[in-house]
Amino acid sequence: MTPSRRRLLLAAATTLALTGAGAGAAHADPPPDAPEQIDNGDFSAGVSPWFSFGTGSLAVTDGQLCTTVAGGLANPWDAGIGQDGVPLIAGAEYTLGFAVSATPGAAVKAVLQLGSAPYTTYAAVDATATGTLQRVEQTFTVPDDNPNAQLIFQVGGSPEAQTICLDDVSLRGGEPPEPYVPDTGPRVRVNQVGYLPGGPKNATVVTEATTALPWQLRSAAGAVVASGTTTARGVDAASGQNVHTVDFSSYRTPARGLTLTVDGETSHPFDISGTLYDQLRSDSLQFFYAQRSGIAIDGDLIGEEYARPAGHLGVAPNQGDTNVPCQPGVCDYSLDVRGGWYDAGDHGKYVVNGGIATYQLLSTFERTKTAATADGGAALGDSTLRVPERGNGVPDILDEARWELEFLLRMQVPAGKPLAGMVHHKIHDQNWTGLPLAPQDDPQPRELHPPSTAATLNMAATAAQCARLFAPYDAAFANRCATAAKTAYSAAKAHPAVYASPTDGNGGGAYDDSNVTDEFYWAAAELYLTTGAATYLTDLTASPHHTGNVFDPRGFGWQSVAALGRLDLATVPNGLPAADLARVRASVTAAADTYLAELRRQAYGLPMPGDANSYFWGGNSNVINNAVVLATAFDLTRDASYRDGAVQAMDYILGRNALNISYITGWGEHAAQNQHSRIFGNQLNPSLPRPPAGSLAGGPNAALQDPFVAQLLAGCEPMFCYVDDINSYSTNEVAINWNSALTWIASFLADQGDSGAVPATTCSVDYTNYGTWHGGTGFTAQLTVRNTGATAVNGWNVRFAFTGDQRVREAWLAKVTQSGATVTARNESYNTKIAPGGSVTFGFNATTAGGANPSPGLITVNGAACSLT
Repeated sequence: MTPSRRRLLLAAATTLALTGAGAGAAHADPPPDAPEQIDNGDFSAGVSPWFSFGTGSLAVTDGQLCTTVAGGLANPWDAGIGQDGVPLIAGAEYTLGFAVSATPGAAVKAVLQLGSAPYTTYAAVDATATGTLQRVEQTFTVPDDNPNAQLIFQVGGSPEAQTICLDDVSLRGGEPPEPYVPDTGPRVRVNQVGYLPGGPKNATVVTEATTALPWQLRSAAGAVVASGTTTARGVDAASGQNVHTVDFSSYRTPARGLTLTVDGETSHPFDISGTLYDQLRSDSLQFFYAQRSGIAIDGDLIGEEYARPAGHLGVAPNQGDTNVPCQPGVCDYSLDVRGGWYDAGDHGKYVVNGGIATYQLLSTFERTKTAATADGGAALGDSTLRVPERGNGVPDILDEARWELEFLLRMQVPAGKPLAGMVHHKIHDQNWTGLPLAPQDDPQPRELHPPSTAATLNMAATAAQCARLFAPYDAAFANRCATAAKTAYSAAKAHPAVYASPTDGNGGGAYDDSNVTDEFYWAAAELYLTTGAATYLTDLTASPHHTGNVFDPRGFGWQSVAALGRLDLATVPNGLPAADLARVRASVTAAADTYLAELRRQAYGLPMPGDANSYFWGGNSNVINNAVVLATAFDLTRDASYRDGAVQAMDYILGRNALNISYITGWGEHAAQNQHSRIFGNQLNPSLPRPPAGSLAGGPNAALQDPFVAQLLAGCEPMFCYVDDINSYSTNEVAINWNSALTWIASFLADQGDSGAVPATTCSVDYTNYGTWHGGTGFTAQLTVRNTGATAVNGWNVRFAFTGDQRVREAWLAKVTQSGATVTARNESYNTKIAPGGSVTFGFNATTAGGANPSPGLITVNGAACSLT
């Protein structure tokens, strides 16, 4: 708005009578320097953080926020435009002002209220809006304190359809916010959960001292159990603090309630234990069940406070996800896209974010087939997790991933339609909704957004994973995934440059991406790993990503997925030529080396550079994804330095950081608990729960991309650009792709036990596939196991896992059984012993419907990994 137009509106302002329970009598205007409590009231920054319900899309036109409202709504409050997080102080004077127009004309009411039931009104202003923009102001005193009140313009109830526009919304008064000073607790920063007995144990101390300081490790009873001196590190770039570091790795005795004392400060308590992360594996996966759409959440599984009816199945006030139309002009059909996970703090479902999240859950399970420390996936098997499908014979983590896979498959454009085989980019509310809002109470219309190449390739990649991983458990679903993956990949090749619009961000995130070469590489890799087909091998080896550097110093995420293809080619058994496979694996260890070097440079011990550009929206997940690369390097090489790097990286997430906070709910003495979520809105409505234990916050974001932190944290050092408040969606949101990274690394950490010395290999195995039978319906294989240790083996148990649908039919020279993809061979009575240097041989026939059939990537004897020859 121009200054001259603004002055005309202010000159024409009208004072209206105040209505609404609890409002005090009118007072003189607050002083001219009274603080402004509304964010983006002139809409110069676009729509954010405004939301609406019961209206058309919000848009800024000629400097005004405008929308359409259908006629015939029963009540004024059936449609509204609002903003959350408005601070009010009891007894303080405020002036609420706004310019409003309505065509052809309607009553509008501005209400300051409690943003959740019982929606207590603090003040209300009535206006009669006409086709001419007019200014309305009212001064009042509010009766109650509320740091997170809601301003709603009620615009429903007119018999005729209306176009409503707002401008210059202002609420002046109250008090300026107190300068924000975070409570960082003791200056000694530790992993507040604890440390593995044989693993690295490091802490960071904030101090003015420039020379080494003494430290003491104390038991819960106060006894000194270890001591030493710190290492001065100078000023840490990411935090702006002068810091020292402490290394107490040599102390390996399990204990509870330990503390570290340095420079007169004592840390939060922590444990040393080999079972620290067992529960985190379960908790991090519990988040996905709590985020499910289209199913009633069972409180008996995850806590009664989280029980709720199914959301978005068309039960009023929901308009449902079972028959969702496209945005106007996008398509002429509707799709049943029920199910899946709510993406983050909103009720949207996005294929590109769902893709990487699903991949990481599937990869967490697939790692158990090739990682020596994973115990064959016993901790992720059926009936190990809190999911309603437990007891169905399928590993529970696959059941959870399937909930999203089914949704991804439903997003595919039907045959016979334009862009058939492509995948719709996203589905979400027509307009942003306010906080909090339970899924079953969401009244907004839902819309399918246009297909995109990125979404199509995300579905192709994850469906290809699905095909090989579900084959031993549900052949029909695996075949459905395989067909969808191949169809999607072909459609993407036919339409390689269909991009999501960066401006399509009303009611849900845009998730735009105009470089999909990495998605093509990832999808080709997954299809090759599943099918073994030469056409996908040709595509992936022709990609510049196949020989390029896919591991960025700042990690990977939904917009950069070439690393996913590289990690799977390095770990999932496949038919790449030996030299190419060696190069792929070397690229993983080379990246891990760079992350280790960065971790050692950082005084807070994280594998992420210390500049402001390394602290961005959702950066905590990127820190963890770099730890995933370190963990993968360990799985490939058994080099303990990589394992130790992955373990140490999690210290930052769990409290060894400038804010002295654990970013995972329920984990640590001082942990995040007010993450941005419409479902878990306890901070705004105490009757609602906090996010469940095991939910990861996005973390510090130096760009300060929401109004709450932009005002609160202006000028913050990068590691301080975070606040545990529900209103900060750019630093404190939850998201499925962040928790999927946490799931992967939590499972890895739980598998490490006490993180002791890596045992020497005492066996080798030669696995020989003699080829397929005539007709290609099966194959014959033989294993020769050699004892390379110094002690005789007396009784042996050989275990390995197939990659897909292979199933043993009969065997000789061993008792062979199969569960899912896992094959177990036990000695016969006559070949029990394997002397040092000796060997035993057994073989089997197996059936298969086709596809890739590589040699196993891990074979164990009596639980110990063998070298493969």
